[in-house]
Amino acid sequence: MFARVKKSGHYEYLQIVENRREGKKTIQRVIATIGRMDQLRAKGEIESLARSLSRFSEKVLMVLSGRSDGIHAEAKKIGPALVFDRLWKELEIKRILGRLLSDRKFGFDVERAIFLTVLHRLFVSGSDRSCDKWHRDYVINGVDGLSLHHLYRAMTFLGEEIEDQKDRTPYSPRCAKDLIEEDMFTLRQDLFSGLDVVFFDTTSVYFEGAGGETIGQRGHSKDHRPDLNQMVVGVILDNETVS
Repeated sequence: MFARVKKSGHYEYLQIVENRREGKKTIQRVIATIGRMDQLRAKGEIESLARSLSRFSEKVLMVLSGRSDGIHAEAKKIGPALVFDRLWKELEIKRILGRLLSDRKFGFDVERAIFLTVLHRLFVSGSDRSCDKWHRDYVINGVDGLSLHHLYRAMTFLGEEIEDQKDRTPYSPRCAKDLIEEDMFTLRQDLFSGLDVVFFDTTSVYFEGAGGETIGQRGHSKDHRPDLNQMVVGVILDNETVS
């Protein structure tokens, strides 16, 4: 049984039709003609009928949007942002970023853009382009107006070199990201705080050609090369050496 629109003359009529089988043929039988479509739409009777029928269904959820172009529904996930937005605030990252950005005129919410990229990396990782698509399935406060170029600009800000290059490593200059990390540590240190070991970064690399037979193995590859041996490289820093 289904609804259909039947055109007759200058008008269209809404009908309830039943399919039934007679021998090898399927016959359609009009059970009822509800009325003219233009009149039903004008009075809102189609929505009333759909709402009334939905009360008798145990499996179908009818979402009536009240829009003239039909029924619209969408679902979004809320869990990741609820948890990590709270941690973000407890770590005072928003306040730290606010201080660093106080004299900058970006024209968009850089703090929200950075939060979004961090949240994306915590859950699925991937590129900023991937992040721009990923967040559309989630409810995340303050990111609806962000586009891919905003994420690129936020990442550029984090990598900007700063004037103070004291204590820089031999491998890279000090940048805005370092100031954020240092402020996070400073806000939580007390008389007995110390810094013994910091896990700075890990990544995976794969071997081209005949390489990695002894220290590498095959598995999931973030570079989409599961056919090659790969290994995980980590950088660990302490007060005296770099390993």
